[in-house]
Amino acid sequence: MVRRADTSDEDVNPQSTTQVKAETIPKTEKHKGKAHGAPDEMSRAHAQDEEMSPKGAKRARVNDAGDALARNQEDEIQGQEAEPPVPLVARVKTLPRDVDGYIPGSIVRIQLRNFVTYDFVEFCPGPYLNMIIGPNGTGKSSIACAICIGLNWPPRILGRATELPSYVKIGADEGHIEIELKSPSNEPNLVIKRSLSATAKTSSFTLNGRGATGHEITERVARLNVQVGNLCSFLPQDKVSSFAAMTPVELLRETENAAGDERLKTWHATLIDTGAQLKEVNEKIQGERATMLQLQERNENIERDVQRYRERKEIERKIAMLNVLIPVQHYREARDEWLALKGKQRASHARVSRLQARNQPAHALLAKLEEDAAELHGKRELVKKDLRSVLAKVEKKTQECEELESKADDAHTALANSKKEEKVRLNTIKNAEAQIASITEELAAKVKVEDESEVKAERKRIVDDFEASPWEAEKRTNDRRSAAAKERRRRNDNAEADGRHQLKALDSIEARKLGNLMQWNRDAGDAVHWLRANKDKFKMEVFEPPCLSVTVPDQNFAAAVENSFGPAQMRMFVCQCKEDYDLLNHLINDNPGLGRKARVPTWYRPGTENDLTPPPMTPDELAQRGFDGYAIDYVDCPEGLKWYLKRELNMHRTAISLRGIKDLQGAIDAVGRSGPNGRTPSTNFVERGTLHQVSRSKYGQRTLLSSATELPPARTFGGNTQVNPVEKERIDDILLRCKQEAVKIHDEEREVGLESTRLAKVKQEHNADLATFDQRLDAIRQQANWRTERERKRKSAEQTRANALKKGNVAEVDARLRAQIMNIGKKRVKLVTEAVELAREVITKQTNATTLGLQYLQICAKKTALKELCDRKDAKYQLALAEFNKIDAAFIESKKTTKALMQTSQDMLKELQEELREEYQEQEQARTAYETIVKESQKNGQEPPPPAENVDLRSMEELQMELEKQEANLEMNTNTNPGVVEQYEKRKRDIEVLQKTIEGRERQAAKIEKNIKNARDNWEPNLRALVASIGQKFSAAFDRIGCAGEIRVREDESYAQWAIDILVKFRDTEKLQLLTSQRQSGGERSLTTILYLMSLTEQARAPFSLVDEINQGMDQRAERMVHNSMVEVTCKPDSAQYFLITPKLLPDLEYHERMKILCVNNGEWLPDEPGLGNMMHMIDAFVAKNKRA
Repeated sequence: MVRRADTSDEDVNPQSTTQVKAETIPKTEKHKGKAHGAPDEMSRAHAQDEEMSPKGAKRARVNDAGDALARNQEDEIQGQEAEPPVPLVARVKTLPRDVDGYIPGSIVRIQLRNFVTYDFVEFCPGPYLNMIIGPNGTGKSSIACAICIGLNWPPRILGRATELPSYVKIGADEGHIEIELKSPSNEPNLVIKRSLSATAKTSSFTLNGRGATGHEITERVARLNVQVGNLCSFLPQDKVSSFAAMTPVELLRETENAAGDERLKTWHATLIDTGAQLKEVNEKIQGERATMLQLQERNENIERDVQRYRERKEIERKIAMLNVLIPVQHYREARDEWLALKGKQRASHARVSRLQARNQPAHALLAKLEEDAAELHGKRELVKKDLRSVLAKVEKKTQECEELESKADDAHTALANSKKEEKVRLNTIKNAEAQIASITEELAAKVKVEDESEVKAERKRIVDDFEASPWEAEKRTNDRRSAAAKERRRRNDNAEADGRHQLKALDSIEARKLGNLMQWNRDAGDAVHWLRANKDKFKMEVFEPPCLSVTVPDQNFAAAVENSFGPAQMRMFVCQCKEDYDLLNHLINDNPGLGRKARVPTWYRPGTENDLTPPPMTPDELAQRGFDGYAIDYVDCPEGLKWYLKRELNMHRTAISLRGIKDLQGAIDAVGRSGPNGRTPSTNFVERGTLHQVSRSKYGQRTLLSSATELPPARTFGGNTQVNPVEKERIDDILLRCKQEAVKIHDEEREVGLESTRLAKVKQEHNADLATFDQRLDAIRQQANWRTERERKRKSAEQTRANALKKGNVAEVDARLRAQIMNIGKKRVKLVTEAVELAREVITKQTNATTLGLQYLQICAKKTALKELCDRKDAKYQLALAEFNKIDAAFIESKKTTKALMQTSQDMLKELQEELREEYQEQEQARTAYETIVKESQKNGQEPPPPAENVDLRSMEELQMELEKQEANLEMNTNTNPGVVEQYEKRKRDIEVLQKTIEGRERQAAKIEKNIKNARDNWEPNLRALVASIGQKFSAAFDRIGCAGEIRVREDESYAQWAIDILVKFRDTEKLQLLTSQRQSGGERSLTTILYLMSLTEQARAPFSLVDEINQGMDQRAERMVHNSMVEVTCKPDSAQYFLITPKLLPDLEYHERMKILCVNNGEWLPDEPGLGNMMHMIDAFVAKNKRA
């Protein structure tokens, strides 16, 4: 027995201990009155100790199934809790009820030791309704915690503490939970025991007394379809508000888990997955079709060029083939001509040979005369050679004589000039002596000159004194100060210019927008810079992306307008004509126009305003329904860009309301109206901060679907273009510091300038002193140079005089010249004598040569007469020989030409492309075969067959004419850029790949749609039947309390967004409103929750359900109605086990014999003796006493 302090059930870690016993009262008949309880004696099980780490050591981690792992299996993550995930619920039907009344999966027994507020407790719930009652803080909700944790569900489901040690009673080191679940018939019940530790986050399991893993426990519990993680089946106290806070989508899924056909969730999951797959496939098909359409459009634009290119290629192929066929045909024709000449040459040669044999004797005599004539001619030539040699000697003697005569004439001339030269020599001597005397007299005069060494010494002293002065040091210091001031001014000027540039950029909204675009997408930013520099290339204006060219003057509409744009649409470059669209793609997307490979989105669509789907509402209706206008009304942009905003973004159909819409459903119906073509395009509208997307279902009755999402704040059109005040303050501070620094630099430069002026003046005075000394030194040097020049001139005059004296007198020269003339005369006499002797020899040799010449002329006359005789006799021979020579020359020329043509043909064939060479070879083989057939036919005397189509028998002239024709066609065919053809072929291949891909995706989409239809045909009828059944009971329950409630299935284009809407009305003045966690009060939400759960109970598949304190906040009328309805629903013969936890009960409630009441007793003193204080015994004693009375 222990004493306890006041605690509350909400405190998971109470500061005192409690010993609590659970009591049950089986009812034998239905009656009204207060509920009483009596304790039952329960057997106490010993808790199994779990192996734990010593305090301060590493703790074992918990794996995904909730198992404790050994320390050598996983490293411990300090301070991090690992809890098991919510186990997946297996899809099984509720098993049939056993003879003891329990459905498999129901809880037969619960035992707790050192768990939250309990020291120890063990009780057995009934198979139907179990009402757990007791004052607040006694531990009723702890039973819900025990069921959740004991069956290996994560503590976070409870909405309380998430760490397992928090559920061990304060002051205890360990505790355990033992739950006995009903098994199918003929199988032992499942006894699951989970041991907890106060010092570790791990736990251990046993199953029917043997060790088990958390995964095994989860699997065995899932087989019995236990759904603790489903709020529709297990609603703890701290999760009551979570039920009302569940989104309609979550409510639908939890309802599928808890009730109806067990395959609902599988079908729904299939629809979600296949729907997402279908959406993804359709989006891919749409994108690929758009890409393929764009490629096809671009190919269609250049298809004519490609056709011309292909025609040009075909012409070039024919020309190339003709360029080979013509030389080959030329060779054939030349060869035929050569073969014909060859036959003629052989026949003519035979005839010439026969005629030549007849005249052979006469020709032999003629040959003998020719030999004699040749011999005499040789002898005559030798004599003539000797004669020419003697004549050459005579000529040489004559030339030598003429040379001596010329020398004699020169000697006579020199003898005449010797007197004149003597007179000139005497004058030269006289002038030289006069010049020498004058210079000597000038040098003798004395001139006063300073000592150069003394002047230099004095100058050096002045230089040394200046260098020893502080001027140089002061100059260097001042120069350094000046350079430092200049550097400071340069840096300051740069900083000020940079600051002003930053300030200007900060003030420019356009610059900020472009900067944001550059950060977002570099390709688009560079393309904008390029476009601004190349606007002249385009026929019409190409609009920059909307993030730059579109503005929203009224910032209240910025978020709604911006939501109309996708990321790619915000970066789109919009063209106004097809030519500009193709050119922009060619320059940027197809070629590296930006200096690198880039990809930017481009757009162009032809059409007019009449092609657009009109707005869903007129301006009057728009205002009536609470809309301010359409998105297109609140943008400023170039007029040409509005076609893109309407055609691509439907901004003329996107309605916006900032003040709110009263009739939301009416607005959805108005926006979702069918267009003129009977189709309803997907349309959006904005209501305050919510974006509504309206579309029409593709199945069934094609009802309108709508979804609502929160509207994100504007970024591109919002306040991000405002000037950053912190940045502006920083730049202003930089400019102020630069201004202050400029004043300091100015003062420094003024001081440096004054010092520079003073130093320059000192330097100038020093330079003036040095200039005076330099003038004195120049005077000394000039005097020395003058004397040196006078001495040089005197020496030159002396040398001239000496040279004139050396020449001697004129008598000696005359004697020498006369002797020379005498010698020349003697040599001339000798030469004349030798020339006379040579002349006599010339006469002798000339006589011999004349004799031989006469003999030669005589023989030649005989030979000529004989030759004339032979010619007269050989007239026929000569004619035959001439004809032969003519034929032979033609034959040789033809042979040479034929060989050259053959070589040319072979060279052309070698250079021919492989495919053309194969085509040529096929033609040659066909021609050769045809020629063989023709020869055989001619040999057999038959008519040759006509040639086949592939046999080319055209002559060279015909081939030449065909070549000229094709060349003319080539000139008429404009040359096309091969790159265009490469792009066309590449796009064509891409189109073929895309076509195959789209066909495959369409087959995939059709298969998915078929799967969707099959799954929907199974899922939707069952879901609607389930919801209709639940809704009927739900509406009836609300009718009984004078309120209204309705449950609807809300469809959506996405199966993941299908939902169950709970609509309730608690007052006559209200309309049905959607149940939310904000709109209704706490009591209204609790009432709605329990009525929905009750309506769900008959359809539920879980073996047991639990709700904790669901009646909090209800008034007595609602609480009584709920209680009576719950007893009626949960005590039917086919009802599953149900736990209702409540701290209070109203008087005069209805009860049923199948329900069981569990009273949690609590107080400062509880007996330990079994049976003592048993409430059931007290009730029996009270009844017996009344009977006796």
